[in-house]
Amino acid sequence: MTNEETFAHELKTLQAQGNLRTLPLVAHDGQDIIASGRRMLNLSSNDYLGLAGEKTLQEQFWQGLSGEDTLLSASSSRLLTGNFSAYTRLEQLLAALFGREAALVFGSGYHMNTGILPAVTDSSTLILADKLVHASLIDGIRLSGARSIRFRHQDYAQLENLLQKYHADFPRIIIVTESIFSMDGDTADLLRLTGLKKQYPGTMLYVDEAHGIGVRGRQGLGLAEELDCIGDIDFLCGTFGKALASVGAYVVCNRIIRDYLVNKMRTLIFTTALPPLNVAWTQFVMERLADMTERRQRLASSSTCLRNALKAHGWTCPSESHIVPMIVGDSHEATQKAEQLQKLGYYVLPVRPPTVPPGTSRLRFSLNAGITPDELKQLTELL
Repeated sequence: MTNEETFAHELKTLQAQGNLRTLPLVAHDGQDIIASGRRMLNLSSNDYLGLAGEKTLQEQFWQGLSGEDTLLSASSSRLLTGNFSAYTRLEQLLAALFGREAALVFGSGYHMNTGILPAVTDSSTLILADKLVHASLIDGIRLSGARSIRFRHQDYAQLENLLQKYHADFPRIIIVTESIFSMDGDTADLLRLTGLKKQYPGTMLYVDEAHGIGVRGRQGLGLAEELDCIGDIDFLCGTFGKALASVGAYVVCNRIIRDYLVNKMRTLIFTTALPPLNVAWTQFVMERLADMTERRQRLASSSTCLRNALKAHGWTCPSESHIVPMIVGDSHEATQKAEQLQKLGYYVLPVRPPTVPPGTSRLRFSLNAGITPDELKQLTELL
């Protein structure tokens, strides 16, 4: 069998399992998405605050844009000629907002999660990661030189047992978690985790707020702000490409860790920097994030309504956030239900293995602040 025949056979197997992926052809129009000739309410985007299509906000940004912030390419890595002043301004703003010594901005969340852990670990490091952390974190763990153990999802008793067992054997242990988990929509017990970190010397805490930044906390700084534990997290990470309607990622940390990453993090050192235009837009949004309380409240209200409706109809729904899964189980059935909802005007997509474990295929409702009560009422009635 040739290589192409092997690949073709694997694709047929994925199709038979109901797990074949294809790139959708879609067009965006405000809250709607147009696919296959159908206009549907978009319930699959990560635009949680509804900022991506906010014309007024964009017009304000364009009017104030000038100088090198208008450049469409950095044309270099940050360590060569790509470290424009926009980066410095954004990182200083992030450090000030979070009340930390320093911040560092990256090209993407994937760069962040595959770059930090390999940079700060070696063979004398142990990584203890929640079983359901994002694929980018799993890849970062694999790329590191550390030993790793993935504890059962949110089983902090098991985590503590592992800490008790290994803390004397490893001078550095890093606990890795998301704050809001991307597939179940449930939230980590950050206070329990910061308590465990303090209890075992040499332990560090890595928290990915990709789905928390913008939507949780008084100023929208994430779940760590909501629980008042920002200062207890060694690597407090997040992305700009979801609720903040931009691109890139960040970590807020102490100054020594930032300087160490600049020297050791390969996904920072060996990649072209983000264009100044994008970095300036991120700063523009971050400066206004604290004033978006009403959007966060609308999102929280819609999320509660949908979660309650799913549970009332007997569906398994572990969510505690704006990510609301309807767990179906079988991949074919999840695909069929998604197609049914799309025909009724709701762009909902099935999530199947390997993104989620076998037998837990689901519809993933990804809500945003622009959804109206009437639109949500119609959806819950259809369920």
